[in-house]
Amino acid sequence: MYLKENLKLLRKRRKRSQEDVAKSLLLTRSAYNSYENGVAEPGIYVLIRLSDFFQINIDKLLRNDLCSLGEQQLSQLEKGFDLDLTGTRLRVLATTINTQNEENIELVPIKAKAGYTTGYADPDYIKTLPAFNLPFLSANKKYRSFPIQGDSMPPVSEGAFVTGEYIQDWNIVRNGHPYIVITEEDGIVFKVLYNRIEEDGTFLLCSTNPLYVPYSVKVSSILEIWKFVNYINPKFEDPKTTESDDIGPAIRMIQREIGLIKDKVKNIEEKI
Repeated sequence: MYLKENLKLLRKRRKRSQEDVAKSLLLTRSAYNSYENGVAEPGIYVLIRLSDFFQINIDKLLRNDLCSLGEQQLSQLEKGFDLDLTGTRLRVLATTINTQNEENIELVPIKAKAGYTTGYADPDYIKTLPAFNLPFLSANKKYRSFPIQGDSMPPVSEGAFVTGEYIQDWNIVRNGHPYIVITEEDGIVFKVLYNRIEEDGTFLLCSTNPLYVPYSVKVSSILEIWKFVNYINPKFEDPKTTESDDIGPAIRMIQREIGLIKDKVKNIEEKI
């Protein structure tokens, strides 16, 4: 176990004394000192408090030598991003296959959209979804189609279905590209993402419609991310109502800057 080394490392990274940490945990200084020096082992309730205080899960506090990690990995852990340090943890993705033993593309109907955030990992729920195949997509990747509501992402309009490629490692999300993001709070959203995992453990979500304000989502609140592949639109769009190729990227850049400024102002207000 690496508890004593990890406690000392995390405390020093926060520039806190043993007495400060002990007070925050409702412990005596001598009790906390004994944990850092390996003289005593904390009980389960103290372990929970230590985990909450340092924002590192108990398993990593006990089993992983955090001193061996690089600055980037440590920073992400402290921001609440639960890294797979061993390379063995995989996000569970329920899926279905066709009669040729090939993975289907499940389609989430609008009527099933609300239930997806609770059923996304349930094989029985996924089996109830309509399924189809597109021969021009890679057989080595996983795809799913989601309904789009609202007018925040032209030229994709309300009523369209967006197909996404499942993303296992969220660190590879590319700035300025469209993704489907699944969260418990907002459900299924289709947005242009900006990866800020290293900075503050969040993604900035922007719309292609400039009327919609960008907003941040913590990595810890995200259930799934799917990279945009294509979409099926039942409507014929008037070319005059869509953004030109020249204006679109400029508007998205302005949106991104607005989102960053809003977050900075919010952080300043919280500190006052």
